[in-house]
Amino acid sequence: MSKLLYIQILRACAALAIAIHHAQFDAGAIAARLGGPFQPLDRIPWAAGVDVFFVISGFIIVYSSQTLFGSPGAGRVFLMRRLGRVVPLYWTVTSLYLAVALVLPGVLNSEILEPGFILASYLFIPLGRPDGAVQPLYSLGWTLNYEMYFYVLFALTLAWPKRTSIGMLIGVLLAATVVGSVVSLPQPLDFWTGPIILEFAFGVALAHLKSQGLVLPRGVRAAFAIGGLGLLLAGANLSMPRPVAYGVPAALFVAAAALGADRVRPETWLVRMGNALGDASYALYLVHPFVIRAGREVVLRTGLGAVIGPWGYVALVLAGAVLASLMIFRWYERPMTEWLRRRSEPGRLKLA
Repeated sequence: MSKLLYIQILRACAALAIAIHHAQFDAGAIAARLGGPFQPLDRIPWAAGVDVFFVISGFIIVYSSQTLFGSPGAGRVFLMRRLGRVVPLYWTVTSLYLAVALVLPGVLNSEILEPGFILASYLFIPLGRPDGAVQPLYSLGWTLNYEMYFYVLFALTLAWPKRTSIGMLIGVLLAATVVGSVVSLPQPLDFWTGPIILEFAFGVALAHLKSQGLVLPRGVRAAFAIGGLGLLLAGANLSMPRPVAYGVPAALFVAAAALGADRVRPETWLVRMGNALGDASYALYLVHPFVIRAGREVVLRTGLGAVIGPWGYVALVLAGAVLASLMIFRWYERPMTEWLRRRSEPGRLKLA
């Protein structure tokens, strides 16, 4: 069982928060169709699950790459592993979304279906849409555009020893943010210099502290978790930059989850479920919009919405999204990732 059980649980919570955020939109539409009230839990910044993901990504990428720093060809090995992990499922959901758009052309603006834009979406290149949003064809992929950018930066620093690599990586992220804040840049440079990239730096710094042997007492980690929650709720109601309002609380959550003593937990039901949901969190993030929209159509067409109500709908689609993500991870995502890794890295040590 994973030594980073709490990071696994935090990944699952982040994905669930984003799913709850999106499910409430459709719950409101259902309530409006049925003529009933619906008050979303909008005081909780569910969208901050993305920021938690970014800090976790910065942490995990550095923490799991200890043997790669300073190794010949490490950058290429790392990128191949990341591509094998991220690309198959993302390209699959993007293709499914594109197929729906082609079958039902009224769903999307025809300009969005321009071939160059579609190609950029598959290649993780951020471009502006006709409505001004810098998002790919499958809009959730905007986070993966940041992830892939971070992976490339990290791969470029892997040729150096760990301390130098980490210093360079954090320095580049800081410098890019400063440049983006003072200079008006075209896309995709404007996207790649957005302040949200600092959240990767938070995770990188935490991974370095852990690798140096920092272990926080349980009471301190509990205070970090509680303080992070308080800051998150407060930041949602104040006008602050996202890395401060959401990124700092996310970093406190990750510190609380990661900076305890390393130990393997007994194989209990809770540990297995935490690991399973953490492993499936990427699938949950990418697949939940399909389940939410399908669930909306089912409850409206069958009359079930009048029986279970908006919050019953939210519970139903969340359960469906979790089940779908567990199945997709087990029978598609993990086998595909392992197959690609065997093909691209024969005889090499697997990345944790």
